[in-house]
Amino acid sequence: MSKAIDNLQAAQQRAVAGRPKVGGFPYLAETLKRAGVKHNLWFLPACESLYLTEDGPVVTQGAPLLSGTVDVPPFDRHALVAGLRTDQAGQSTFPEFLAACWRAGVVRYDVDFAARSVAYYGCQGEVYTESYPAVDIE
Repeated sequence: MSKAIDNLQAAQQRAVAGRPKVGGFPYLAETLKRAGVKHNLWFLPACESLYLTEDGPVVTQGAPLLSGTVDVPPFDRHALVAGLRTDQAGQSTFPEFLAACWRAGVVRYDVDFAARSVAYYGCQGEVYTESYPAVDIE
């Protein structure tokens, strides 16, 4: 295993161990940022996550959301925001969050840890960007 993978996995484990149920994403994001992760690019529905880190790029292939050939849902900003608020309130699992994003027409999202923002993209160039707060972690 590379230093980049070791560092990323250790940071993910620290984040899971200390992450609060409500508002957990900013905690996760700050933990990854402190570990040298600069960007995280998610590709839906493949559930492929590319981490751009100070130690080098790392890709994680999760279980795809679907298989076969399907229509891409239209981008629905209101449904996306509703899914975000549900997740932020601690009322969904990560797979449920990803599924809500897909149903809202999100084909990818990009996390910029320095800017503390997440941009959600539809396949026709639509974008919704949301900032997240800085948090203190120990």
